[in-house]
Amino acid sequence: MGTAADADRVVDAANRVVADHDPHSVPIPEFLGACFDAGLSWVHFPEGFGGLGVSRGLQAVADRILQGAGGPVPLALNPMGYGMAAPTVREHAQSDEVRRQLLRPLATTEDIWCQLFSEPGAGSDLAGLSTSAVRDGESWVVNGQKVWTSLAHRAKWGLLLARTDPDLPKHKGLTYFVLDMHAPGVQTRPLRQLTGHAEFNEVYMTDARIPDTFRLGGVGDGWRVAMTTLMNERSALGASGSRRGAGTIADAVTLWSSRPDLHTPVLRDRLTTLWLRAEAQRLTSERSRASATVGGPGPEGSIGKLVGAELNQHVYEFCMDLLGPEGVLYDGYGTRKGGDAAKDWRGSIQQRFLRSRANTIEGGTSEVMRNILGERVLGLPGDLRADAGMPWKEIPRG
Repeated sequence: MGTAADADRVVDAANRVVADHDPHSVPIPEFLGACFDAGLSWVHFPEGFGGLGVSRGLQAVADRILQGAGGPVPLALNPMGYGMAAPTVREHAQSDEVRRQLLRPLATTEDIWCQLFSEPGAGSDLAGLSTSAVRDGESWVVNGQKVWTSLAHRAKWGLLLARTDPDLPKHKGLTYFVLDMHAPGVQTRPLRQLTGHAEFNEVYMTDARIPDTFRLGGVGDGWRVAMTTLMNERSALGASGSRRGAGTIADAVTLWSSRPDLHTPVLRDRLTTLWLRAEAQRLTSERSRASATVGGPGPEGSIGKLVGAELNQHVYEFCMDLLGPEGVLYDGYGTRKGGDAAKDWRGSIQQRFLRSRANTIEGGTSEVMRNILGERVLGLPGDLRADAGMPWKEIPRG
């Protein structure tokens, strides 16, 4: 988990931030900006880019102090930014100038990010995407459609994977970019969800231009860069709270405590089992963080994503069973009339139940996670792939 000296350094930096920037009184961007300047946004990043160059396992030490003092959870405010964009920009940006331009506004949550990967014809088969990027001097011209893009309607920047060479096999003709979501030719259309909200979107790009300086990684190296994003995404989605009893299981325990009139022995047994599963996941996440290094997460991050997604669904199914007929009472907005939406950003228990149905799809389906774990962790034979080695343009598509 890093040396004792590194741990002391992180603790001292976090205590100074809390002492100089009271999270109860300063604006969130100011507090998070102070965290970035102190190297506490991602402690394993280099100094000057939101980190201290220490083991990533020490991030939990910083978070306990910052959030214990009332600081925000940055991942909840800018999930694609903190969980996916930051590590990808840090590792693959072409220059420190680009890193400086993008990372601090991301860390303060002044710039929200989104992820432009999935397409109508390429969901789980990400490498089959058809959005094109064609070089034109010192910029790239992009045309295509992305879909299920969470927070695209609020985002300043998007992580874009596009096809730059259709003559190569589908995994090799891809290049990775950062797209200005407000650039000419970029159109975002919200999609209404089961919850009644429009959290994700479809995005159309029509002759949208991206400067070559905003290419991440080499031309044709997009799949490798995308793996940085996806491994970090799954690690972030699968991360459990560092405090015992934190996370989604806290919702179930709070609901149980508030409704003694609904208690039964069977439901008590279910809640106990869920709490034990949540604690096992938390301890597994702690062990993973403690053994982490300065490098990025590996395929093992798919374990947390797989377990966490299915556990979330079971937790909110329990909540609905506890509520019984009350569980169908949902106004479609997620907060009570007159409620504070900023404090209750996840909405009612009913909304959280409905939203949890997406957990086993987003960031890679549970079936994809099991394939990754089987092939890359356990070393089992891979699935047969009929299109392996074929030029992308020759692959039959519906």
